[in-house]
Amino acid sequence: MQQGQINVQTENIFPIIKKFLYSDHEIFLRELVSNAADATQKRKALIRVGEIEGNADGAQVHILLDADAKTLTIRDAGIGMTEEEVDKYINQIAFSGATEFVEQFQEKYADKADAKEAIIGHFGLGFYSAFMVADRVTVETLRAGEEAGWRWSSSGDGEYLIEPVDGAGRGTMVTLHLREEEGLDEFATEWKVREIVKRYSDFCEYPIQMEVTRTTPKLDDDGEPVADEMEEVTELETLNSRKPLWARPKDEITAEEHAEFYRHLTHDWNEPLEPIHFQVEGTLEYTALLYLPKERPLDLFDPSNKASSVSLYVKRVLIQKECEDLLPAWLRFVRGVVECNDLPLNVSRETLQDNPRIRQIRKRLVKKVLEVLGGILEGDRERYEAFWASFGLVLKEGIYYGEDEDQRISSITLFESTAGDGWTTLGEYVERSPEDQDAIYVIAGASRKTLEASPHLEAVRAKGYEVLFLLDPVDEWVIQRMPEFDGRPIRSIDKGEAGIEDEESKEAREKKEEEHKDLLAALQAALEADVREVRFSARLKESPAVLVDDEGGFSSRMERALRQGGRELPGRKRILELNPDHALVGGLKRLFDVDASSPRVGEYAELLLGQALITEGSPIEDPSRFARLLTDLMVERVSG
Repeated sequence: MQQGQINVQTENIFPIIKKFLYSDHEIFLRELVSNAADATQKRKALIRVGEIEGNADGAQVHILLDADAKTLTIRDAGIGMTEEEVDKYINQIAFSGATEFVEQFQEKYADKADAKEAIIGHFGLGFYSAFMVADRVTVETLRAGEEAGWRWSSSGDGEYLIEPVDGAGRGTMVTLHLREEEGLDEFATEWKVREIVKRYSDFCEYPIQMEVTRTTPKLDDDGEPVADEMEEVTELETLNSRKPLWARPKDEITAEEHAEFYRHLTHDWNEPLEPIHFQVEGTLEYTALLYLPKERPLDLFDPSNKASSVSLYVKRVLIQKECEDLLPAWLRFVRGVVECNDLPLNVSRETLQDNPRIRQIRKRLVKKVLEVLGGILEGDRERYEAFWASFGLVLKEGIYYGEDEDQRISSITLFESTAGDGWTTLGEYVERSPEDQDAIYVIAGASRKTLEASPHLEAVRAKGYEVLFLLDPVDEWVIQRMPEFDGRPIRSIDKGEAGIEDEESKEAREKKEEEHKDLLAALQAALEADVREVRFSARLKESPAVLVDDEGGFSSRMERALRQGGRELPGRKRILELNPDHALVGGLKRLFDVDASSPRVGEYAELLLGQALITEGSPIEDPSRFARLLTDLMVERVSG
């Protein structure tokens, strides 16, 4: 047996850190700013418990740029390090000084304060992200309460130098000498640093400041501009907003502050429709501040835009700008932030490790959003209907993807119907239904006008039943995933038998079909290329003919949409239903009885099929033949 300690070759680990630890080079600034904030928080915690003297007020993180020298410096007035701590925390890769500090602090001051709340460091790797952009890094540091400062420097090749330094200010100053590579010099420019800080560290508790030089009109002693004279003025500017609105009590936030924060997050100049702000405490603690938008963004249906638009923060540091795990794609219009300090992150702090905690948060967020939408529907119908017009199509995706087991989405889904010009919910539909109605009836089509004239409505209307109009292209897919609501089956009146025929009517119809089975067979033979069956109908009261799809099958509109999308579909034959009591069908019966072999029987069958297609808004396969047959019939009638 042999027992020992695994060794890590630093000359091999540094290339891995430089190239593969982080997906984007700019992450280094987030990591170094977070380290500076951690150091400041450590000093604040020790002052609070009286271990060191000082005042933590006015603490800041300072960034200095030198474009000519191609250097970037991050300076803090935090806890600093001794020589021993420099050797321990910097020279040992993956040894977290933040974790050790929290453990020691809580052990020593468990009854006085908690140092964990604002310290994000965990893996002990963030500092080394500097070598992604720098060929040399220098650290100057002075521990609070100490007199001797220390300088650490390395070129990222596994070797380092620690030496004393005179005149070091309290805290730590990290200077990056940027590599001579294309694009890396931009990290020493004001615009790039400002952009990175705004993205990742905008809500850092401490101000992140940088000297900014501007060319402004020169002022005289009275503060008035001097004509045609300009001067360069250097000012210390705070780059981050430091306004994590979600951390404040809900009842203290005004509508104006919500509107400002919403615009800050989204760049949408409109006010939000509704803020959703809540905090969860217990075994998993987190805060969420979400916003429902008023208007549909232009990219809502962009195929590449399927991710959640909610950002994830840990201790005010951005971890993911659009965290796909926090909300499903069918709520991608929801904007906002979630801050949770207990999530397991991967080493680079860019992504989440798979964990039940994030699924818990997602479940609660979805539930809360739907609850708020339900409240708006109940309390402000006009506002909800405006929202639905913009985002209803996206919400329906949730039903299609099978995430409506408890019918929370379908309960707030709106439809147009035969009951009037406005919208209705499924619940309202059920409440209005006659006592003898045991199903919810729907019909799909391209426009309300076309559907209102559909022969399929005739028998349903005669019974006094309401029908919902499925006008969105996705509605038929959605209904397939929603077979029932509130215990009532949802039935398409243009498919199958629709369930609107009682036993007595069914027996009468079947008797007529038996009596005229030869006529139906002749009509079916004439149309065998286009229809699967010709039969008498129970759904027609005024029209002579209508086309019916199989139960659960594609409608003609769905089929056209799939073909336009490039889908190859097998040939499909539909059912032609005839109204046995219509005068036209009666005349056809008489013609057949007189001369069953008359070519007119087949021609009239084609006309009935064409008429049914036109009525539902479908194209006729051979319009010229249909026009000729119709003309011949008209000539025959006019000629008498």
